[in-house]
Amino acid sequence: MGRAEERQARQRGARRAARGRPSGGKRTGIRRFFTWKKLLGTFFGFCLLGMLGFVILYMVVDIPEGNAAAKMQSNVYRYSNGDVIARTGDVNREIVDLAKVPEDVQKTFVAAENKSFYKDEGIDFKGTARGVLNTVTGKGKQGGSTITQQYVKNYYLSQDQTVSRKLQELVISLKVDREKSKDDILAGYINTSYYGRGAYGIQAAAQAYYGVDAKKLDVSQGAYLAALLQAPSQYDWTSATATGRKLVKQRWNYVLDNMVEEGWLDSGKRAKLTFPTPEPPKAPPGREGQIGYLVDEAKREVLRDSGLSEAQFEAGGYTVTLNIDPKKQKQLEKAVDRKLNDKLDRKKNKADARVQAGAASVDPKTGKVLAMYGGEDYVKHFTNNATRRDYQSASTFKPLILAAALEQGATTQDGKPITAGTIYDGTSKRPVKGSEVGFAPPNEDDVDYGPVTVQKAMNKSINSVFAQMGVDVGMPKVMEMAGKLGMDVEGLPAVPAQTLGSMGASPLEMAGVYATLDNHGKKVTPALVGSVEHKDRTIDLPDPIGDQVIKRGTADSLTSVLTGVVDDGTGHAVRNPVQDVAGKTGTSDDNKSAWFTGYTPKLVTSVGLFGEGAPGTPEKNKQVSMRGAGGLQRVAGGSFPAEIWAAYTFDAMGAPSKFDLDTDMGAAIAPPPEPTKSQPPREPSSTPSKPEKDPSSKPPTQSPSSKPPTQSPSSKPPTQSPSSKPPTQSPDPSHTIGIPDDPDDRVPGRD
Repeated sequence: MGRAEERQARQRGARRAARGRPSGGKRTGIRRFFTWKKLLGTFFGFCLLGMLGFVILYMVVDIPEGNAAAKMQSNVYRYSNGDVIARTGDVNREIVDLAKVPEDVQKTFVAAENKSFYKDEGIDFKGTARGVLNTVTGKGKQGGSTITQQYVKNYYLSQDQTVSRKLQELVISLKVDREKSKDDILAGYINTSYYGRGAYGIQAAAQAYYGVDAKKLDVSQGAYLAALLQAPSQYDWTSATATGRKLVKQRWNYVLDNMVEEGWLDSGKRAKLTFPTPEPPKAPPGREGQIGYLVDEAKREVLRDSGLSEAQFEAGGYTVTLNIDPKKQKQLEKAVDRKLNDKLDRKKNKADARVQAGAASVDPKTGKVLAMYGGEDYVKHFTNNATRRDYQSASTFKPLILAAALEQGATTQDGKPITAGTIYDGTSKRPVKGSEVGFAPPNEDDVDYGPVTVQKAMNKSINSVFAQMGVDVGMPKVMEMAGKLGMDVEGLPAVPAQTLGSMGASPLEMAGVYATLDNHGKKVTPALVGSVEHKDRTIDLPDPIGDQVIKRGTADSLTSVLTGVVDDGTGHAVRNPVQDVAGKTGTSDDNKSAWFTGYTPKLVTSVGLFGEGAPGTPEKNKQVSMRGAGGLQRVAGGSFPAEIWAAYTFDAMGAPSKFDLDTDMGAAIAPPPEPTKSQPPREPSSTPSKPEKDPSSKPPTQSPSSKPPTQSPSSKPPTQSPSSKPPTQSPDPSHTIGIPDDPDDRVPGRD
């Protein structure tokens, strides 16, 4: 081959190499691995794997039980007017049905968070994908979610921001949207969300920001609460910065504008709405003052009467409405402060430091406990003095002995019927007759009264008379009567010593006993709790008014007799010229307790004072004498207890009222004639407590409720005041009952 041919051959090879050869050539480098076909195949493969994985995840992941924190609620205690007394529990949440949230308020949350809520399937794929990507790439924890997804996160899952939690949220949201109604999901969302100020759920939020229940929110307030959910702390108006306030107002406007856009709010109404500035935050009510006593006793009563276990109740979600009237509650507290606490110096006077007060006030027609005083302060004195039963009831027990006598038609040892006019020997330390157990009780100050009527024996609280009467009636019958009227006598011996009120009782218990008398013999069981509500169950409570446990005539006769205690006896501190009052004082052995339990036709109140060893002393929590307290040699029932009763009752009563009595005996009807005494009473052993002069020479003492006499057998004699003034005319209903002055002397009554 010549040179020319060789050159031509090389040129042809170069040209072939430049063009490449489709057949027989091989690809080199990265092009061997990435082609359009391979890329598309890989993409669709991953999609198929993802879909398969999601299907498997959907099949494997079930809707879990709601987490414990999301289920936790507080129990709410309210006064009878609906005002909140306290909330108890670790979480301030009260779940409410969606029906109790106004419809336009419901829509504010949808407008704020998820306008497509009623049309979507519970998830936002785009927002969820963005949230997953942000989490994976470390760009933060933000990401769009539907109301359903947020509800699932709050109720079923945790607040953790992880890929696995996001995927769980997606799957559970799809299932929840298919298994629950939109209303159920929305209710769950607004009840589990956190609104700031320690408030979980819309009910707690409504109270925290506007001081109202959720059912009373308006659309403007609802829009603010819906706006809060984006940033509760930053958007709380009272603590927000200028920027925070600007942002929450923008968010508020955004919510309302969305509602107009969706047709949920009229544009004209929208234009008139102004920003609803929330109230400043308030410290949650604690247990100080009387609150702790009320809450503890209400809980005890709920557990006693509802059939709920303590575990069920403490799971939360209960609204307990008390019968307590907040106005009367304040009046009772004021009366105790004014008539007792303000007169004691507990820090400097040892005797004053020993005095504990308790009181309970009951409506005799309904059995509702309208006011209760448990002690100086729950955080200082834990024991509730209104419900404690460890102190003797003393002479407040005496009316029950007469009630047993009248109910049984009992007779004296010589066969005479026992009535208000029956004559007994009032000699001090006279041994009772007819008893297998020897008993000879002294009268207060060891005073001998000689022959006296039962009426006067009640007025002056003569121990010897009622000890003998108890034996005449039969002590088992007396104890049975005490049980019928509401005292806890189980296991107590039926012995004559019980006639002095040696058994324990509480002011609440004694208020119930006397309320039964006031209610003409129909049993009254004081009820502190009016209702218990829970969204998932119905709670039934027993009726405080029970059956007729004693005859009306018996109950009314006792009321008539007890007016004499007030008009002409140891209860004279509560006399009132225009208001019928019946009651009984009581002072226990060694002055460890002192009582006044009294009533009008509309209100029954029992006040007890108890001697208790002060903290920091060797006698701490022990029963001790109250002698010397408040500057008195003896704290008797006719002193502080009666004064507290009068200050409270005549402030709380309103218009005066009269007893409607079906009886022919007692001080309110006709005072029996005083018997001729066989011997004058000897002087008492304690000079400062001399007995009152024998009033037998005075005109008959009658209650203001007595009526003019006629010749009919049922007629009633003219009414006279204890000071023998002319009969009092019926008062003008508009007349305001005044609080009587304190007794001129501070000598305790003999009870």
